[in-house]
Amino acid sequence: MATTEHRRKQRGSRARNSGNSGNSGNSQGSGALNAFARFVLCGGGVGLASSFAVSGLALSLPWAVANALVTVVSTVLATELHARFTFGAGGRATWRQHVHSAGSAAAAYVVTCGAMLVLQQLVAAPGAVLEQVVYLSASALAGVGRFVVLRVVVFARGRRPRTAPRGAARPVAVTVARAAAPAEAAALCPAA
Repeated sequence: MATTEHRRKQRGSRARNSGNSGNSGNSQGSGALNAFARFVLCGGGVGLASSFAVSGLALSLPWAVANALVTVVSTVLATELHARFTFGAGGRATWRQHVHSAGSAAAAYVVTCGAMLVLQQLVAAPGAVLEQVVYLSASALAGVGRFVVLRVVVFARGRRPRTAPRGAARPVAVTVARAAAPAEAAALCPAA
């Protein structure tokens, strides 16, 4: 009975930690789905604003430079939003989280720049709408990858040191008594 009660409490705790009320049989799946919805709202909102910011800055700066500036600013903003709302960290993002998030943003930067470079190679003078479609499509693809990295690595919760399974052998402290060593060499080694 006590074991069943303990398991029930653990399941309820896991459901609360994943952002689920515990009413669903698949708390981790729906927790990931809820987190993805929040990721799309927060990250997508920042990404959409970034799209317009890149277009505006690209009028006076090279596109790659404009994209780099917007990527830095939007990454800091999105990491804070994801720490507070998307992944339920409940507070500001740590430096470690910002650094790891910046790594995933660098990969997203490569994807968006690559997509725009391919567009420039395929279309001599693409219009603003086509640029937006390509940029947003590349951003969406990179965003899915970022979600996985942020959820699994950057904002992963519940990581505990691995413990031995129940019933496994455990180390035991043993006290050993030692006899005083003989002082003579002959007593230590009979061949001496």
